[in-house]
Amino acid sequence: MSSRVQKLAAAYRAHLTVPWRMGLAAIQRVVFAVYDKADELRLRANVEEFALATQQAGKQWLLIDLTNAFPEWMMAQKYRDAYFESPEDLAGYPTGELTGFVADLVARLKARIEAQSGPDTVVALLGVGTLFGLARVSTVVEGIKESVTGRLLVFFPGEHHPEHHSYRLLDARDGWNYLAVPLLAKD
Repeated sequence: MSSRVQKLAAAYRAHLTVPWRMGLAAIQRVVFAVYDKADELRLRANVEEFALATQQAGKQWLLIDLTNAFPEWMMAQKYRDAYFESPEDLAGYPTGELTGFVADLVARLKARIEAQSGPDTVVALLGVGTLFGLARVSTVVEGIKESVTGRLLVFFPGEHHPEHHSYRLLDARDGWNYLAVPLLAKD
């Protein structure tokens, strides 16, 4: 029996067999690879399977790991020590997001995507679970989707509810409706 990550990789491989149509709206080029949060380490250990499948399909691969995005942003902040003394000053109310962090992250992602990818590139976002409590994945995807001229693959630890087209990050936050193509580990 194969693991859920291997099944997800197989679903991704099958998805890549469909020829890419040109002229799709940005939202139609977004793919969420949904996996159980317990499989995070297994997915990270096998992410090269996704890269290999992409290359075998004749496409380019650009992996962007967001795991350290917040610590790197925080280290660049002039008043970081004060934030650690009073973390409530960082609170992202009422949106639940740290707007400065989100704006900086989106700008950095767009610059990298535009510089390193093209219409035959799969831009893969890994580590979106580390955004929990800091930024909404939907906000980041909305901010960068127009910069991706190929496909945007979001490795998403959580759930997808097809009846509502909703996604829940880490099975914890209320879901949001999003029309991205979901890939699921299936038999």
